[in-house]
Amino acid sequence: MDNSQSKSLKVKEMKRYLGVFLAAVFGVLVTLALTGNFPGDKSKKSVLRVEHSSPLQVSSARYGTADGLLDFTESAEIAMPAVVHIKSTSTRRPTSQQNQMPDLFREFFGPQTQRPSVGSGSGVILTDDGYIVTNNHVIDNADGIEVILNDNRSFEAKVVGVDPLTDMAVIKIEAEDLPTLAIANSDNVKVGQWVLAVGNPFSLNSTATAGIVSAVGRNINILRDQAAIESFIQTDAAINPGNSGGALVNLDGQLVGINTAIASPTGSYSGYGFAVPSNLMRKVVEDLMEFGQVQRGYLGVMIRNVDASLAEEKDLEVTSGVYVSELVPNGAAAEAGVKAGDVIRSVDGRNVRTSPELQAAIGMHRPGDEVELIVDRDGSEKTLSITLKNGTGNTELVAAADNAEVMQKLGAELAEVEGGVKINKLLAGKLSQQTDIREGFVIKRINDEEVKSIADVERILNNRKGGVMLEGSYENYPGTYYYAFGM
Repeated sequence: MDNSQSKSLKVKEMKRYLGVFLAAVFGVLVTLALTGNFPGDKSKKSVLRVEHSSPLQVSSARYGTADGLLDFTESAEIAMPAVVHIKSTSTRRPTSQQNQMPDLFREFFGPQTQRPSVGSGSGVILTDDGYIVTNNHVIDNADGIEVILNDNRSFEAKVVGVDPLTDMAVIKIEAEDLPTLAIANSDNVKVGQWVLAVGNPFSLNSTATAGIVSAVGRNINILRDQAAIESFIQTDAAINPGNSGGALVNLDGQLVGINTAIASPTGSYSGYGFAVPSNLMRKVVEDLMEFGQVQRGYLGVMIRNVDASLAEEKDLEVTSGVYVSELVPNGAAAEAGVKAGDVIRSVDGRNVRTSPELQAAIGMHRPGDEVELIVDRDGSEKTLSITLKNGTGNTELVAAADNAEVMQKLGAELAEVEGGVKINKLLAGKLSQQTDIREGFVIKRINDEEVKSIADVERILNNRKGGVMLEGSYENYPGTYYYAFGM
């Protein structure tokens, strides 16, 4: 290669580098011009622009399982026809202030009208001839109950039975060939599994929401009764007012629970919903349909959850289970050899870690049923066989539907106290509709017959027609009070 050719190549190479340099400088100048961010100019703020040279590739979000893609459509199609919308209508009684209004003012203002109130909830069809399960609080105090099916047919319903201790109720409509749901074994429900909540939140008919089971055996103290059974399935599927009584189903469309409550600072969905397990629901429903009331077996123990603090305090060998702090004299547990200080570890081979789990396990049984307990006593396990008793201390089943019908007509939850029978709670019925009686009234006589027990009330009022006179008193109020109504 001669000198002229060498010089020519060097010139071409220099021109190429110069071209690249000038292009770079030009690019910088263009960028500065577009952003207005020149050196030394601190009055301008940098502007970030993001542009796409080609459209984004968008696809729908899909959940995956070991078996492939997760699809909720089949379980929703199975569940929705069997979930109903329930509207309960009640007539509010005048307030206590109105009841105490002097006659002069009553005449001036006229009669105090009663205001109808309409509540909304859900229910699940259990049998093709119209038996429906829902929550007690959905139909509590209702004067009328309307059931609207998924196909928009409407029926009037009657109450078959209620159980406030589990917040369960059974109602009945006159219909045939209704869609129903298969009931799964709720003992097999696991934390993390997918579930679907179906109901009528905010009166939005046939609404389905999906989530997972976030806990089992959860107690939230919502029923506020010492004998209440709370061992809820907790889920993050959205549950709102109106979902109560609706279905919680697994991916096969099988019923695993009845949606009952939410935990929320606002009263609406905040990520925590609670359902009564299907096994407990089934037992309560069977009792209500067969007997008109729940046949509940009792151990006869006072209990506490075992944790690290209690284990240290009592020098226990275990850190989970249910600690027996006291025994009911002549109760089922005492007669079977359970001792204060024992830690109950299992019932019929089912491990129990908390008090709610123990209550749910025992709540599955009737008086007279035999259960096997494994307890830890001073570090050693003992197996005990226990025959459960009813609330009055024997093994008999509690009584017949006629009496349940009487109490339903009366509209009151009663408790036996010294000197008579106390009205703990007023429900929809004769007392609330025809009298100004208040909760706390102790019934001492009915139609001049002495009353010492709930059985006395049932006996006197059973098949009664015509007028009824209650005589009794209020605690902390002097005098005798009388209330009359018609059966």
